[in-house]
Amino acid sequence: MVKLSYILLLIISLIVTSPPLTESFHINNWAISKLETKQETVTNLQFYFHDTISGKDPTAIRVAQAADTEKSPTLFGALLMADDPLTEAPDPKSKLIGRAQGIYGSAGKEELALLMVMSFCFTDGMYNGSSISIIGKNSALSPVREMPIVGGTGVFRLARGYAVAKTHWYNEVGDAIVAYNVTIVH
Repeated sequence: MVKLSYILLLIISLIVTSPPLTESFHINNWAISKLETKQETVTNLQFYFHDTISGKDPTAIRVAQAADTEKSPTLFGALLMADDPLTEAPDPKSKLIGRAQGIYGSAGKEELALLMVMSFCFTDGMYNGSSISIIGKNSALSPVREMPIVGGTGVFRLARGYAVAKTHWYNEVGDAIVAYNVTIVH
């Protein structure tokens, strides 16, 4: 009983001596007032995404799948982790400008619909060290598809926009080269 009394006394003294919540909020409020606004910039980039799931050095590997994935014509339930090169031109040996790093999964039972969760991390030129984040549905067999840009880092901090993808080449194994045209508001 004595221990309980000491604990209650300690709690009461902490409550009485603590500053009110509004005061502690006000102290941290200074960071908000330091945020500077600027006119938004619109950047348009074009590059090629090289997704290789076959061979000795794949850039995307399957990390999980559902029990019935192999029975599905769309590989529904397959989840792949990717670290795909981004280049200036469709030739895999063209100049490397970044990496597409993230995951994608087969989310469609009736169509090959991939759920893309990717960071396009740029490693060259004025965008070196910056990235954009893409999260959305990629209807991989459609001639042209659009996905949202939901954020970014570096030059693209607080980015939003859209990415238009068009398959340039693919094979029966699933390797593909995809042209991307991205419009970024930052």
